[in-house]
Amino acid sequence: MRHEQMEVWQRSKRLSVDVYRELRGLRDFGFKDQITRSALSIPSNIAEGFERFTEREKFRFVSIAKGSCGEFATQALIGIEVGYIPDEIGQQWRSEAMALSRMLGSLLKSLSNSSRLS
Repeated sequence: MRHEQMEVWQRSKRLSVDVYRELRGLRDFGFKDQITRSALSIPSNIAEGFERFTEREKFRFVSIAKGSCGEFATQALIGIEVGYIPDEIGQQWRSEAMALSRMLGSLLKSLSNSSRLS
């Protein structure tokens, strides 16, 4: 299956686009760079994993994408608390990041059960 066909990739790409659009005017470039990188990392690592040759490599990159979900959710919370992100938007992002994390967790479980991973 191509990564573009996967719901988790489509949703994570949409989240990344939303983050870039919402924060385009933010002048705290350090924060903006960090949160956009973590959001961008989710679909990017899914794509990279599915372009790799082995199941082990695929597992590794999907695992990195899952970690980026946690990183992004934390940064969204901080962004809300410092006033960079409106509460409603930030909570939607956090909710989506946690949903993506669960989806990636299921994918990782499926990959780890694959006989080709060992």
